[in-house]
Amino acid sequence: MLKIGIVGTGHLGKFHISNWKEIEGVVLHGFHDPNDDVANEIIEKYGIRRFEDLHQLIDEVDAIDIVTPTQYHFPVCEAALRKSKHVFVEKPMVNDMEEARTILKLVGEAKVKFQVGHVERFNPALLALGDRKLEPMFIEVHRLAQFNPRGTEVSVILDLMIHDIDIVLHLVKSGIKQISASGVAVMTDTPDIANVRIEFMNGCVANLTSSRISMKKMRKMRLFQKDSYIGIDFLDKKTEVIRMKSDNDLDDIFSFDIDTPQGVRNIAVENPEVVNVNAIKAELTAFRDAILRDNPTLVSEMDGYQAMEVAHQILEKIGKNRVSKTGS
Repeated sequence: MLKIGIVGTGHLGKFHISNWKEIEGVVLHGFHDPNDDVANEIIEKYGIRRFEDLHQLIDEVDAIDIVTPTQYHFPVCEAALRKSKHVFVEKPMVNDMEEARTILKLVGEAKVKFQVGHVERFNPALLALGDRKLEPMFIEVHRLAQFNPRGTEVSVILDLMIHDIDIVLHLVKSGIKQISASGVAVMTDTPDIANVRIEFMNGCVANLTSSRISMKKMRKMRLFQKDSYIGIDFLDKKTEVIRMKSDNDLDDIFSFDIDTPQGVRNIAVENPEVVNVNAIKAELTAFRDAILRDNPTLVSEMDGYQAMEVAHQILEKIGKNRVSKTGS
């Protein structure tokens, strides 16, 4: 059995505990949380052992699951990696790029599995696309949330937009040519709403908007590529594909004709089946499988690093825009 230790048992940590208890081949060996009230609640509800000494917990397990606030990610990651333990850590991977570079070095030295909790990679609306060929040339993303004090220790870029940065980098697979960004701090000391334009070397352009001060929630991504449009609703778990109909399509697929300067084109509309998947359980199961089967992790330390790198470039752009506007 794979022994798992959890560090941080707040709101998200409780979800991790519940899911780990349902995953075969795994035993929850214990948890570490410095808050006595939270710890007592976990002991009473889940019946797992509390370790007041973090290092003792690390010593006794095979893998550590880190669900603490971001500023505590690095010291726990470092402690686990230096003892050659496998690590799952929530996004963003760590707090800054210097810490991120150290993590890459430590993972390489420890030769362990390291996975970053970019849970939207496991969203059923995205998974519904299967192995469909995706080569977007324009991407439009809106991730809007109502204000919640939890998570505001970091900017909206590292809190919300980083999900979409990770997915866009995963889809486009091209170097970045230029980033333009604008953001405003409304409720906190860091940007709460931001708009970003990322231009890639292959010509693709991604326009991302994230807000944590909106009246309603939205998590939508739209992909435009040659001969097709793909809409992904991460919140309502719906996927739509509108494309040119091909000779290989079944006769019963919904389609309609439109007149174009090139003549009549037949348009097909698909709604791929979205299978109800528990995304958190799926990502934790993938981490287990990477360890037990010696497979690469699906969201690796390099994925986490690259998403952070772009996020910090965006923050730098926003910071420069603030300074220039203040100066003028």
